[in-house]
Amino acid sequence: MKKERLAGTLSWQSQIALIIIPVITVIVVIAIGRMSISPIEAIKTILNHFGGNFDISKEAEKVIWTIRFPRILLALLVGAGLSVAGCSFQSLFSNPLATPDTLGVASGSSFGAALGLLIGLNLIGVQILALVCGIAAVILTWLSSGSGKRNNMNTIVLAGIMIGSLFTALVSLVKYVADTESQLPSITYWLMGSLNSANFDSLVLGAPLIIIGIFVLFLIRWRLNILPLSEDEAKATGTNIRFLRVVTIICATAITASCVSMCGQVGWVGLLVPHICRMKFGNNHLSLLP
Repeated sequence: MKKERLAGTLSWQSQIALIIIPVITVIVVIAIGRMSISPIEAIKTILNHFGGNFDISKEAEKVIWTIRFPRILLALLVGAGLSVAGCSFQSLFSNPLATPDTLGVASGSSFGAALGLLIGLNLIGVQILALVCGIAAVILTWLSSGSGKRNNMNTIVLAGIMIGSLFTALVSLVKYVADTESQLPSITYWLMGSLNSANFDSLVLGAPLIIIGIFVLFLIRWRLNILPLSEDEAKATGTNIRFLRVVTIICATAITASCVSMCGQVGWVGLLVPHICRMKFGNNHLSLLP
């Protein structure tokens, strides 16, 4: 029994590594760029914004705090968010090829962003419209599928493919009517996915949805092991499987829509990272999700 409990937890070595490796990575990459900055100076710049009093150049402070640091935070949030969303969807649909865009949220967000760029909204306006359209795409998928019962999970996937294709066609329509000199290049560049537009204003708008979604899925991570079970098996555990599916879909959708609204489509993270983690930590979501 004790071994079974331990099988679902991370070893202390893994816990330390999961904390130290991202910190070291941030310190290294924050010093890399067109303007060379030493890691020590990068650390001093960050500490200055949290009460430190180190002597650093204004140029280094501006480059690190206004350009590089928001991009690093966005990369961390998007990487974590898409990985957790993909892992949850793979469990929900019992399909190792499921991605965060299975229900069409990324296609919906892409349409919202393209439409925002077409009508000339600013960066925050584009982000809000992308977020709204991504959530709307999932609502349309849910309504098109009829219900979330176990025997209709395949219907939800098919509805997601249909709605995703619809919004992809709408993106093509927006690109067709966009001005080829001013609007079309910006739409195409955004759809490719990039961290270049990251700033603290966009993070304040999009980060809460990602953090809340990850936190909720983290709290119910042991229940994600129940999602692939049949209806009768899930009920035998005392779990309201329908409510669990709805919560999982809402959280994963909010995470994905927020990620795509801030940096465009980043397709492979939500598919591959969960599988990479399974090779190391196994299929138990108690250890897999962290």
